[in-house]
Amino acid sequence: MGITAQFLKFALMGAEWVMILLVACSILSFTVIIERAFFFFKMRGDFGLFAKELTERLNSGDSLEKTAAWCAGNQMLEANVAAVGLERGKDGHKAMENSMNATIIASRTKLDKGLTLLGTLGSNTPFIGLFGTVIGIIQAFHALSNNNASGPEVVMASISEALVATAVGLMVAIPAVIAFNVLSRTVKTKMANSETIARIVLSYNVADKV
Repeated sequence: MGITAQFLKFALMGAEWVMILLVACSILSFTVIIERAFFFFKMRGDFGLFAKELTERLNSGDSLEKTAAWCAGNQMLEANVAAVGLERGKDGHKAMENSMNATIIASRTKLDKGLTLLGTLGSNTPFIGLFGTVIGIIQAFHALSNNNASGPEVVMASISEALVATAVGLMVAIPAVIAFNVLSRTVKTKMANSETIARIVLSYNVADKV
């Protein structure tokens, strides 16, 4: 029995498992999307307003400890970066810079969590659905070849059912791709904002020591 015959035998077993796989992918995708939405919701805040207030506090003459405590009370990632840097203020400019850079790098891992999975699901679930459709079409034509009494209506009905797999694959992929793009943009924005805050803190520290 050749490879083609083996695949035909496999295809005739049905494509129900493809639909089960797509449903599992859908559940996994929406679980990640919801978890990431809550994660970033907790870190929400007005970055422009925070940067303005931080600059005002740094220029007001308040102690670094007091400003660091104010930053630590904010849930924004940018505030956490500033708090870490200000807490190391007494250890010098280099210590502040290194601590903030380390915080930014460590935060990137947390921010990127789930993005690879969403990207993978978004790019591959349409092909999984297409594979299910191909199996369904193979079954339809095989049934037609073995039953001469079957009319075109029966074949078209079987093909229409097979196309459902492609539709489901696209339904899983579209939200995953949208979420991936939105979350990737959010991560980039958070990273850029954190680096901006780090520069603000370091610039203040340098000016303070001159």
